[in-house]
Amino acid sequence: MDAATLLVLAAAAAAVVAVTLGWLFAGHAAGCVKKRARMPPGSTGLPLIGETLRLISAYKTPNPEPFIDERVARHGGVFTTHVFGERTVFSADPAFNRLLLAAEGRAVDSSYPSSIATLLGARSLLLTRGAAHKRLHSLTLTRLGRPASPPLLAHIDRLVLATMRQWEPAATVRLLDETKKITFNLTVKQLVSIEPGPWTESLRREYVKLIDGFFSIPFPFAYLLPFTTYGQALKARKKVAGALREVIKKRMEEKAENGGADGEDEGKKEKNDMVEELLEAEGGRFSEEEMVDFCLSLLVAGYETTSVLMTLAVKFLTETPAALAELKEEHANIRDMKGKNQPLEWSDYKSMPFTQCVINETLRVGNIISGVFRRANTDIHYKDYTIPKGCKIFASFRAVHLNNEHYENARTFNPWRWQINNKLQNAVGANIFTPFGGGPRLCPGYELARVVVSIFLHHLVTCF
Repeated sequence: MDAATLLVLAAAAAAVVAVTLGWLFAGHAAGCVKKRARMPPGSTGLPLIGETLRLISAYKTPNPEPFIDERVARHGGVFTTHVFGERTVFSADPAFNRLLLAAEGRAVDSSYPSSIATLLGARSLLLTRGAAHKRLHSLTLTRLGRPASPPLLAHIDRLVLATMRQWEPAATVRLLDETKKITFNLTVKQLVSIEPGPWTESLRREYVKLIDGFFSIPFPFAYLLPFTTYGQALKARKKVAGALREVIKKRMEEKAENGGADGEDEGKKEKNDMVEELLEAEGGRFSEEEMVDFCLSLLVAGYETTSVLMTLAVKFLTETPAALAELKEEHANIRDMKGKNQPLEWSDYKSMPFTQCVINETLRVGNIISGVFRRANTDIHYKDYTIPKGCKIFASFRAVHLNNEHYENARTFNPWRWQINNKLQNAVGANIFTPFGGGPRLCPGYELARVVVSIFLHHLVTCF
């Protein structure tokens, strides 16, 4: 294919994208347009596309901060932009962010681009609202919100060690790939009780393609364009959902053959995994598709975020030898008290104060969750601005965590700040530090993530 033909095809594709985006989002943006004079100041960038390409290109560089810095310097902590097909109010204001998090289900609702909704599924934890979200959030807390469970701790310990034993003969270890194996296998075990093996590895390979789709441009009719990243993500989503569906269907059939729950004792018995929780919850009212979407979205949450947190902690520690030395000393003391081959217990986890400082600082500097999307259910008045009903809002955690007004030398990794600065630990600090979100959508697995990273760092610094 010659260059001229490629240019024609590219131009045609761009036209289709522009027209389709305009058609898809015109209705959503209407509420913002009609009152734009009273909205926070800002720029909408190019027609239809807005500033989306600038945002994506900034976040694919080692230093994405200027995208936010320039706009905050020009317009203030709350400004208007145009990304992912919609006019969007962007907040780098911690007070406004906390207001948004607390107002979930009332003044605002969770709202994500349609491309993400398509990949996750309409019944995922991230996208459900109201009573549906409340029951799914509660179930997730039941399953993942109890990391002190001895069987769960023992499983994490074994999984981390089993992964690390495969590194010893290797000359080079691709750390992010390895941490993703740990988090994926752990999440699969918690969801469907399947141990690491060919099935989980096959599923994980498809999941990598699905995750890539979150950070790509969702071309219209992408399912007809399998050579695009988003088209590949759609295909991968279908395969992952199909694999989970087979497991869930089999478990539903087994439950039916056994005559359902065995009375009151069955309800009191601790469930083995999330599918069992779902099958027993609300008298078995969850449909097959609801369970597939729910499990798929939990895989996304467990797989991507915790693995990146583990990898960034190692990066920052490597660049900060004094912090690494103090961490080694803390874990060497724990290992000396336990003996060589004894697995870690909850009391060991609670005796890792400096480790928690390292994790806090990694969360603050790394910002695994950059922020959250919301949509206004009513006109929102903040300071001198009115954000009209229907408008998209992005609450940026990253912009707050990396602001020198809130943290001294904010873009420098300094875990000791969490030891010496009591302000970071009190209510004021809690209102600024939101790595796991807040309000009704506070991440239900936040404590489990800390436990996994702590156990990983323990074995890393004592074995290598």
